[in-house]
Amino acid sequence: MSPNPASAPRLSTQTLSQAKPGVVLPKYDRSKVTVGIVHFGPGAFHRGHQACYYDSLLPKDPRWGVCGAELMPNGLMENAAVQDNLYMVAELDAQIRYRVVGSHIEYLKAHGQADKIFARLNDPRVKLVTSTVTEKGYYLDGKGELDLDNPAIKADLEHPTTPGTLIGWITEGLARRKAAGMVPFVPVSCDNMVMNGHKLHGAVLKFAAARGDKDLLAWITDKVTFPSTMVDSITPAATPELVERIERETGLRCEAPVQREAFLQWVVEDALGEGAPDLASVGVQLTKDVAAYEFAKLRLLNGAHSTLAYAGLMRGRDSVGEAMADAKLSHAVELMMREDIVPTLHKTPGLNFNAYISDLLDRFRNPALTHKLIQIASDGSQKLPYRILGSLQDALKGGRPIRRFTISLGAWMRFIERQAKAGIALQDPLNDKLSAIGRECTGDAAADLPKFLAVREVFPADLVENPTFKAAMLAAYANFEAQLD
Repeated sequence: MSPNPASAPRLSTQTLSQAKPGVVLPKYDRSKVTVGIVHFGPGAFHRGHQACYYDSLLPKDPRWGVCGAELMPNGLMENAAVQDNLYMVAELDAQIRYRVVGSHIEYLKAHGQADKIFARLNDPRVKLVTSTVTEKGYYLDGKGELDLDNPAIKADLEHPTTPGTLIGWITEGLARRKAAGMVPFVPVSCDNMVMNGHKLHGAVLKFAAARGDKDLLAWITDKVTFPSTMVDSITPAATPELVERIERETGLRCEAPVQREAFLQWVVEDALGEGAPDLASVGVQLTKDVAAYEFAKLRLLNGAHSTLAYAGLMRGRDSVGEAMADAKLSHAVELMMREDIVPTLHKTPGLNFNAYISDLLDRFRNPALTHKLIQIASDGSQKLPYRILGSLQDALKGGRPIRRFTISLGAWMRFIERQAKAGIALQDPLNDKLSAIGRECTGDAAADLPKFLAVREVFPADLVENPTFKAAMLAAYANFEAQLD
């Protein structure tokens, strides 16, 4: 029988000994761990990914505890405090494993605890400042550059010592390190953007220039490195059912759990500098060619995910597993990966694209993990330029077919129309603009499509003017399902 939901003890330092056999517990004295990393955006992905690597590192080097900095309050801090900042990661795969992660030492809120976050950023023991704030959290424009006209960025420029954005926090944190005569920390983006380190670097430089501080700009240019990274592990949102399952199977109740597949990969540009944590010793791949891994993951995994999400939702599917069981859809996605995306990628030693695709397809079919398509469908205006349009534009330049790339784009537009006419807000920073377009749609491709293609945050002008692209999009908008054949 399942225990009463209130019968199992809450996860904490004091209750760890009550975990059932088989639960993986921290193998180090947490009282000796110090903070060496500040992480902005400590959501599920970070806690199931980078924090697990740090957790594996702490038994041999206790200097790399994490301070989680919440830019947007989400209740995590409150749940974490009750659990002594411990939480459970459920690895749901052919073999089920439960792991208690203890690498988070504290959580701080940007709104209300700014002084404490700045104290951490100014602590010489802090070497890395990492981030998972999603693509939209960098406030980039259609060219991948910082949008100085965005209200959040403008607010940080007007009040640089009370920032609200990641870019504002990093720039002001670096300014304070410079003023104190300290070596800079290393900002490390862990978000799904091509050359994320390069984009973060450019955004911080542009923000520093807009502050009018030439000395700071020169110091960042000369002294600060921004390594690029690639992160990979399918991490669906936690559910109440997960909480109950963890309690039933581990004997402890965790109100801030993470679920993910067993697969875990982190590729980091070998530019972390002196004094950085020995991430390679716990399985992180350090390389000079992150781009090859980034493009492969963003275009193959994430591109396939977005296609499965929008086309799957419009075909009545609910999860990645259900979309993969849709033979017509999954076959089209596999062909897109093998025939259309691979030619846009560049080779690097150790990266076998065909084997990688086969592994991805197996991961998508993982019956132990339910990944909701609606979760993947969020923030489409921010994701599609990286996941689909980059591959499509490269295919156009190479004179190769683009038909299958338009499946996700046509389905995305139809998804917007459906949600808008049902009165359901999109989980997207362009909700107002996109929903307005969706409400005006008539179903006539010639009338509707130009409205979507005029959204410059998604579709660059030179692409929209390409006759091959326009013709393919007219067909996809009229009937995206026909492109599955």
